[in-house]
Amino acid sequence: MAVGAAAQELQLKRGEFASAVHVGLVRVLVQQGGARPRVRREEVDRLRSQGGFPEALRERVHTVGSAEGAQLLRISPDHFTKPARAGCLTPITFCLNRYRTVVWLYLAQELAEFAARESQLLVGKSPTWVCSRLTGGADFRAHNWRSRRIERLMSLTGAPWARAAVLAGTLGPVQLAEVVDDPYERAYLARIRPEPVFGPTGSPSAREAIGRLMQAANRTRCCGGGSA
Repeated sequence: MAVGAAAQELQLKRGEFASAVHVGLVRVLVQQGGARPRVRREEVDRLRSQGGFPEALRERVHTVGSAEGAQLLRISPDHFTKPARAGCLTPITFCLNRYRTVVWLYLAQELAEFAARESQLLVGKSPTWVCSRLTGGADFRAHNWRSRRIERLMSLTGAPWARAAVLAGTLGPVQLAEVVDDPYERAYLARIRPEPVFGPTGSPSAREAIGRLMQAANRTRCCGGGSA
């Protein structure tokens, strides 16, 4: 079935469903030739039969921003932002506020697990290595988000050309031309690049931000007018 229909049957919002796919809670079928992903009927039935459905499933894909994340962990926003920028936390997605600033969102469940595992990073003075990473305004949130997204897209297909297309999507036109000098091969990679879970939806600003954030050259500083 189409992913939109699967999301409705699982009682998940579009963003919740996309997060469920990216963390492996929902298995999708990537279609060849750039077609939209599909979901097997059996996969939907499997998830609906799990205990606590749908609340338990929603809880696993519940996302929070930095302010709500800080409240969840009972720390100050500053103590939350520092490890996040240093790369200790990996966003699952983002949204754009009215100023077109990227607002990173995290899985609440992952934040709780991190707090239990690395509580020393959330209180007191930041370790030296965290301060070193943040020197000069470094920000690893875009890098971690992109790495997570690429890893998931790669796991959805074993076809060599499709996997190459995923990696090609992280390169700008100049860098891609240096790696793939045949223009016909570049065109083919662009044509078979896997679609996002819901296809090219969202506002033009959001699609533009995704395009920039997916660029491998964007390693430390988040683009899109800043980040929060």
